[in-house]
Amino acid sequence: MRGGTGFAGALAVVGGGLCRRRWWDDVGVTSDEPVEFRARFGQVLTVVAAVVCVVTLVAIAVEDTVAALRWAPVLALVATGVWAFYGRPAVVVDAAGVELRNVTRTVRLPWPAVQRVDTKYALTVETAYGTYAAWAAPAPSRSTTVRATPEDTRYLPESSYIGGGLRPGDLAGTASGDAAAYIRRCLDQLRDAGHLDEPRLERDRPEVTWHVLPGLLLAGLTALAVLTPRLL
Repeated sequence: MRGGTGFAGALAVVGGGLCRRRWWDDVGVTSDEPVEFRARFGQVLTVVAAVVCVVTLVAIAVEDTVAALRWAPVLALVATGVWAFYGRPAVVVDAAGVELRNVTRTVRLPWPAVQRVDTKYALTVETAYGTYAAWAAPAPSRSTTVRATPEDTRYLPESSYIGGGLRPGDLAGTASGDAAAYIRRCLDQLRDAGHLDEPRLERDRPEVTWHVLPGLLLAGLTALAVLTPRLL
């Protein structure tokens, strides 16, 4: 989750009818900005993959420069693939709504369309447009669920208990749980303030952006990985 460094806490507030993240430290409020949630596993895996690929390429280059040129596209493809599938996806919450940045596309869900949040298999946002899951916020593993303590459920919003009670995916400190709790707080505050009493949608369907450039990059690296050994 991104929001700043050196902070003592965070608060979801409604200002001007919009929900945003307010960070504070020992001096006072420092900034208002969108909140971005990413799976910690994905971030670590992306960094590890990049480091391993770079170290491997350097080790090969020391022994054989031509071999390094042959392997470079393959290693670049591995690092880029891990980034595209695990490092880049995110859930972004801001004043306008919830953005689900998945592997192939980003879906923008405005607050008036958001109806409910679930975490059975992953963070899932139920809207007037349909149901959308977040690749970046999967539900926790069984081992994580077993290690959970009462502290992991103490400060969850009341709306977390609606619809059958808590799920393992609602636990604090998990990718799905942290994102779900924050979205629910924002949604509850907007509703309590009356901003969603008569929701109106500006679009018949959500705004969708397809990730063309990452796809082209992976396709190009795949082609190089296949062709380079034949050319060298």
